[in-house]
Amino acid sequence: MRNVVFVAPFPGMTSTHRFAKALASLPGTRLLGVVQQPLHGSAGRIFDDVERVGSCLDARQVLEACEALRRRHGPIHRITGILEELQVQLAMVRRHYGMPGGDVEAAQRFRDKGEMKDALRKVGIPCAAHARLRSAADAWAFVERVGYPIILKPPAGAGCRATYQVNDAKELVQALLESRPSPQQEVLAEEFLSGREYSFETICTQGEPRFYSISRYLPGPLEVTRNPWMQWVCLLPRQVDGPAFDGVRDVGFAAVKRLGMHSGMTHMEWFRRPDGRVAVGEIAMRPPGAQFVSLMSYAYDHDMYRAWARAAVDDAFDGPVTRNWAVSIAYLRGQGQGRVAVIDGVKRAQAEVGSLVVEAKLPTVGAPRSSSYEGDGYVILRHPDTDTVIAATKRLIETVRVLYR
Repeated sequence: MRNVVFVAPFPGMTSTHRFAKALASLPGTRLLGVVQQPLHGSAGRIFDDVERVGSCLDARQVLEACEALRRRHGPIHRITGILEELQVQLAMVRRHYGMPGGDVEAAQRFRDKGEMKDALRKVGIPCAAHARLRSAADAWAFVERVGYPIILKPPAGAGCRATYQVNDAKELVQALLESRPSPQQEVLAEEFLSGREYSFETICTQGEPRFYSISRYLPGPLEVTRNPWMQWVCLLPRQVDGPAFDGVRDVGFAAVKRLGMHSGMTHMEWFRRPDGRVAVGEIAMRPPGAQFVSLMSYAYDHDMYRAWARAAVDDAFDGPVTRNWAVSIAYLRGQGQGRVAVIDGVKRAQAEVGSLVVEAKLPTVGAPRSSSYEGDGYVILRHPDTDTVIAATKRLIETVRVLYR
């Protein structure tokens, strides 16, 4: 029996539950957990044993928890987790055990977006211009070099948190007051990439990309974060293997190899500039969030949660797979503040596009408004024809309205 440790601070989350279930489904696997919150309901039936810690971000606490699990169950085969903030700590614990799965230096290159861009640029992979800010003077010097707009964010940020789009001098002054760059608290400044925004996912085994997927953001997450009234949509067009995406395939595969990916899934955000050139925004050494793994599963008729687990635990990929469908997701949110009061237009949307819906989670009346760009619910649509999915998704977000009070 192989002991696999899944470090999952919040095991009750739906996405965490899906990844844990995938790990537990692998033959001959005993699933052990390192968690911060206690297990409830179905999560308690997936894990065979857990150790609870104060913080999964503390590598020492994670190692001590793994040692307690090892004493009870024997040698540990693999240690894994899906959160970006955990990847360096997981690599440190794996190093302690001499375990494969990606080294500390590779995890750090993926985690620190400035270091990541330095590594990519050295081998000619196009990405946004950037600089580390240790003072306000550094910020003004960067603007002098690249112009507006720029992006300010933490070097090891994730999911647009604490990220500012700065369009002029007035906004830069305010962003500097809030971010306060210093030698002790660096801030990453980046050139603002314009154009169409996409993602590029891979599954790798022992450093070799074995699978890729491409998604289109409509609009980009940062724009959605800055405009709370926008409905965010992600589209997986059915055709991604033609010449239109040749450039990003080359860039994406080169990036994961250069940064040192071992086995598992990566998530890269990239731009198609107005002149057609590809530019990398950033890349993470973990599966994408925001239901993207479900979207890929629907597009390929293949369980991509289990595909991630196979790569992370067995260094294997059960392919090839075929992209049979176009898929989209609409994240439901509306205008106003407070709690969800009304979800309008659901019956009309069901009548018009319901035949394409494969999964949905409607906002819960009475729940506080979510602060995430993923909104308070979502609807996933699927059809063999990409244009049909685009038209149905447009109709959905025009019809369903979420109101808060």
